[in-house]
Amino acid sequence: MDAGIHFPYFTNPGGDAVIAPLLAGTAKAADDAGFALFTVMDHFFQMEKVWPADDPMLEGYTALGFVAGQTSRIQLATLVTGVTYRHPGLLAKTVTTLDVLSGGRAMLGIGAGWYEREHLGLGVPFPPLAERFERLEEAVRICLQMWSDDDGPYSGRHYTLAETLNRPRSLRRPRPPILIGGNGEQKTLRMVARYAEACNLTTSDVDEVRHKVDVLRRHCEREGRDIGDIRITVQNRVDPIGDRDEFLRNAEKLAAIGVHHVHLRAPQPDPVGFVSRVAESVLPPLSQITTSGWS
Repeated sequence: MDAGIHFPYFTNPGGDAVIAPLLAGTAKAADDAGFALFTVMDHFFQMEKVWPADDPMLEGYTALGFVAGQTSRIQLATLVTGVTYRHPGLLAKTVTTLDVLSGGRAMLGIGAGWYEREHLGLGVPFPPLAERFERLEEAVRICLQMWSDDDGPYSGRHYTLAETLNRPRSLRRPRPPILIGGNGEQKTLRMVARYAEACNLTTSDVDEVRHKVDVLRRHCEREGRDIGDIRITVQNRVDPIGDRDEFLRNAEKLAAIGVHHVHLRAPQPDPVGFVSRVAESVLPPLSQITTSGWS
């Protein structure tokens, strides 16, 4: 099993001037330590469900472009882009640019979106949930076409592209992998089975994850796909430093039901120190845990 680092919070006692060095230092520490993935949120306002909406929030792909220049090995993604934020053709171009400039390390993290306040605040259309899922599926299809040899048109219910020209091509072959975020059983996990190389479940509760994996397995069977081809990731909720033993026990249980990756939030005010401590005391035993069905 491996781990990743999520940088979700940009408020620090040092103020806005320390955002850049802390983001760079955290990403460098994760890169040097061998973490598998570095992510930022793709929001325009801080999430009011967790922190005040007017706390600092960086634009996700600008932040990842900055991180790409500070690192050399770690994969880079948003966790995750709301489909409503960018036209799919522009999103594919943006992720391709990140991939080229990072040397082939970009992933597309995408989901249906949920944060109505930032949409209304900035004048971004926020259609009903059913339509957002329709747009999500079309967006994934458009990205797949733009990462293929087909430069022709795309015509869907919500998007029409006269040509899907995308140069330069991604360095990642055959294309940047797609991660679809969310727990929804009828639509989200079905799309994971149909289109994605990875999913991100927003829980690390073992019983809940087991149920979601079973749902994903059934979708894979209907799609004629091996669930072993999908990287199952979870957002960690156990303190890997303060509750190290419990974290590792939980990781073993998750690995036994097919989870391959645990994603950790780097907390302020010392995200660099957090990454270093996890790398020293947690990554070595975590890397010895074998995920069921994986090698």
